[in-house]
Amino acid sequence: MTDRHHDGGDHAAHHHHDHHAHASAAAPEAVRDPVCGMMVDPGAGKPEATHAGRTFRFCCEGCRKKFEAAPEGYLTAKDPVCDMEVDRASARYMAKHEGTRFYFCSAGCQAKFEADPAGYLGNWPRPEPAAAPGSKWTCPMHPEVVSDGPADCPKCGMALEPMTPAAGDGGPNPERVDFTRRLLVSVACAVPLLLISMGSMLGLPFRAWLGERAAVFAEFLLATPVVVWAAAPFFRRALASLRNRSPNMWTLIGLGVGAAYGYSVLAAFLPGLFPASFRAGMAGMEASVPVYFEASAVIVALVFVGQILELRARERTGSAIRALLDLAPKTARRIGADGTEADVPLGEVRTGDRLRVPPGMSVPVDGAVIEGRSFVDESILTGESAPVAKGEGDRLTGGTLNGRGALVMRAEAVGADTVLARIVEMVGKAQRSRAPIQGLADRVAGVFVPAVAAVALLAFALWWALGPEPALAHGLVAAVSVLIIACPCALGLATPVSIMTATGRGAQAGVLIRDAEALERLASVDTLVVDKTGTLTEGQPRLVDVVPAEGGDGEAMLRLAAALERGSEHPLAAAIVAGAAGHGLQLPDATGVEAATGKGLAGTVEGRAVAIGNRAMLRDGGVEVAKALEAEAERLRGEGKTAMFVAVDGKAAGLLAVADPIKPSARDAIRALHAEGVRVVMATGDEPGTAAGVAKALGIDDVRAGLLPEGKLALVEELQGRGRRVAVAGDGVNDAPALAGAAVGIAMGTGADVAMESAGITLVKGDLAGIARARRLAKATIRNVRQNLFFAFVYNAVGVPVAAGVLYPVFGWLLSPMLAAAAMSLSSVSVIANALRLRTLDLREAPPTQGR
Repeated sequence: MTDRHHDGGDHAAHHHHDHHAHASAAAPEAVRDPVCGMMVDPGAGKPEATHAGRTFRFCCEGCRKKFEAAPEGYLTAKDPVCDMEVDRASARYMAKHEGTRFYFCSAGCQAKFEADPAGYLGNWPRPEPAAAPGSKWTCPMHPEVVSDGPADCPKCGMALEPMTPAAGDGGPNPERVDFTRRLLVSVACAVPLLLISMGSMLGLPFRAWLGERAAVFAEFLLATPVVVWAAAPFFRRALASLRNRSPNMWTLIGLGVGAAYGYSVLAAFLPGLFPASFRAGMAGMEASVPVYFEASAVIVALVFVGQILELRARERTGSAIRALLDLAPKTARRIGADGTEADVPLGEVRTGDRLRVPPGMSVPVDGAVIEGRSFVDESILTGESAPVAKGEGDRLTGGTLNGRGALVMRAEAVGADTVLARIVEMVGKAQRSRAPIQGLADRVAGVFVPAVAAVALLAFALWWALGPEPALAHGLVAAVSVLIIACPCALGLATPVSIMTATGRGAQAGVLIRDAEALERLASVDTLVVDKTGTLTEGQPRLVDVVPAEGGDGEAMLRLAAALERGSEHPLAAAIVAGAAGHGLQLPDATGVEAATGKGLAGTVEGRAVAIGNRAMLRDGGVEVAKALEAEAERLRGEGKTAMFVAVDGKAAGLLAVADPIKPSARDAIRALHAEGVRVVMATGDEPGTAAGVAKALGIDDVRAGLLPEGKLALVEELQGRGRRVAVAGDGVNDAPALAGAAVGIAMGTGADVAMESAGITLVKGDLAGIARARRLAKATIRNVRQNLFFAFVYNAVGVPVAAGVLYPVFGWLLSPMLAAAAMSLSSVSVIANALRLRTLDLREAPPTQGR
């Protein structure tokens, strides 16, 4: 970074003069929103605010409110290249890096930064995650900790995360970015450390080449930045655990790393404290006390690997809420009292405003139709693909998608009062209600940590009081050996290594795993709640039955009905048209087509009056329907099909039945889940008759139909209240709250992104049979994690007493810190080797003779 300090002199002086010139030059043109960095046209009627005699302009009301709440934080920013203070509102040069905006005094600084951003951010303050306005912050490990702004958790020291992230791409988790940087520094120092300390084992005697004293000093120089800078977050969390009397894995890591480094510093610079028996030397070299700087550096690097794996999984928690927030448009077209129209930011829409919703656009807020007719896709609420007809007086929900018709609506619920905002709140609340997995490691560490500390202190005291001379040195060696052998490298790796391996194995089988918690919970699930459309069924309606009236011609009826439906945007109409094409029929043109809301269509085809719809459609047209045809329609509905009557020239011509076909794998999947003792419940927004038909065909245990998102979440809470361990499988936005609220959510990879972000498990192919595979993988993985933890604790249980010196009175053995570090490494090797066995796990269904 020679460039940086070179620029700080004449470079800074040069730009100090130009700084205000930039502001004045930019003022008559576009200015920069000081909050979000967007360029704003001064003449566009955008929101404004005045502070300290200056006028600032903003892209939207949200930015203006943020500025007015804390203006001092948005006035200036530091140029990361030359350290100059840059006025944010007049800055011409800005760049985003890893989700954070950086401002520059000149194009030269911006170019240097973009060429080597990491080089200029070595000591830059850690960026904060993007949060929605008004969001509170909480700890992933301790959800009961809530703060009004970003901070560290008082219990464990972890960085708090926003309960409601900002819409859009929030960038990577800043803590993961910070930890990755620290990991790279740790690895860069640990590799030469290992070569110096253990290179002779590889035929590279660096220690002999350098000389013992020079080698020890080089190790000290390499280990110090790792322990003092890279491991600083670990020590901060360890201290927090001690202050709050909640010992955990961080306590062990802090003690272990601190002990290894502290012991090594004493051994390097005060070797006279140690007994001669611990002095070792190579031929022709001065004997010295062994140092373990490499152990402290490697411990830190290994723990960072585990932490980054965990953070990658945690990073996606807010993605579900961001995806939901992105469903709402950013602007709305407001109609003024004089009839003029203007696009305004969504935050400026007020109750009672008249809004135009053009074809193909999302509905901005909740309200009612006052002009126009159209079909609206409400699948984010119901999960059903069929659009709903909307006319004057009908309700509209923000985030739903308008079809081909233009609508004018009156806003009745805005901001936090909209249905979409309530769904966002439900997803966030459900996510926070599940405390992230503490893991067996932390549960045992609550007892293990104070026990290890007590053993180390006891060993030191006993050796000092009763041991041979030099008693103080023997006591120090014993205490350090205890702390080093108990340092939880294997504990830190036990879960992430198994999860990493299981994630790769699951991906091969079409099962994407979000985190260890999802696997742990899935292994013990006894109830599965499934959505119908897109989960049990294909999600694409098809024409399945053509039933002509007695003496009628089915193909002729289908040809006329399809001609009438060809101009409709409804998926059922598309299914009929596609069915006619499948029969090889050429469709004539239809004229005078009119839609009867909630009933059907009527028009003229080749001079004949044709109507298609429900029984009410024919009744309004005075068409009589034979009892046999009505009975056939009832039978088709009982099979989960949508039956539509067709009338030609005032007479009933027959029935067309459309259905969403059941997925071929669904029956076998339900049978496999039943064989494993899992109860299956269908929860759908569809009507009861269709849902019951699908459930009967699949042998599903229970059916709940006509459910909105809050109804599905209420069902999950009801089942959990009865003591059931519930998993939810779904594919739509309407499933997101239930997916987040269940013990584990399972999303179909063919469904909505929001469903996948809310779920702990995603099935790539949308194949329900993947749930059984995922459950087998979950059981094997959790078993593997427990084996890993057993290995880790066995080494500690055996090694700690030996390190304390229990064998010395009988055999004269006192474990040196070198052997303690070797035992600690061996436990990590055992954990990794055991986890790799998951790569060859067979996920096929086990034979019935093996039991379930």
